Amino acid sequence: MRTLSEAFRRATVLLVLMGAGAANAAEIKVLSANGMRDVMEEVGPKFTRTTNHKLAIEFGTIGAILKRIDAGERADVIIIPPVGTNRLLENGKGLANTDVVIAHSGIGVAIRKGVPKPDISTPESFRQVLLGAKSVTYLDPSAGGTTGPHFLKVIERLGIADEVKAKAVLHRSGREAAQLVAEGKAEVGINLTQELLSNSEIQVIGPLPGDLQLTLSFAAIVLSGTHEPDASKALIAFLRTPEVAELIKSKGMEPN
Repeated sequence: MRTLSEAFRRATVLLVLMGAGAANAAEIKVLSANGMRDVMEEVGPKFTRTTNHKLAIEFGTIGAILKRIDAGERADVIIIPPVGTNRLLENGKGLANTDVVIAHSGIGVAIRKGVPKPDISTPESFRQVLLGAKSVTYLDPSAGGTTGPHFLKVIERLGIADEVKAKAVLHRSGREAAQLVAEGKAEVGINLTQELLSNSEIQVIGPLPGDLQLTLSFAAIVLSGTHEPDASKALIAFLRTPEVAELIKSKGMEPN
């Protein structure tokens, strides 16, 4: 996985030039991981104002997105964790020298707003919170995402896998996790921090403590079968601008 290269510096210049007029406008199909939803929903209009290009964005888990590409679905830009973009490069479906890490995030723990915050500062205190909760929501491991399988490893390591699974309320997207907590259908919610922060009716009480945490990165890549290579490269360059870096920060993530 590369960081910003000279090719992308040149693409930034191209980005400005491509905003010249509506006659050059393209529609770029983007398949994005759920964890980048809040960012990409705001990036779309900003990118259009800058370049005249429009984004048609669909969201899903990394597993679901890769399945769609493997099945032959056409898209221009993919935004998923690097393990996925590396796979696309290896099988020839990703365009060489276009993969760039955009942002990083971690897994957070949430409860309803107004509820006293429990201590989750250590693995043991977090273990006690999970044992004491009436219900816990986390990503269904079969959904094809990252946080679900990781959380299973966490509760297995803490020695409480059976207890937590018995009161699990599985979800299939971060927004669903936040809503379950907000509606009182789950007492504790586990998911990517930025997805939990998007719901004002819940409170994020902290990250997974210590080395239970998982830092997840999101990378963008142009697919080799794109119909809009220049516009697609311009989008990736735009995702590396200071404006988007500030947007990423505002959503509880860290820009690369």
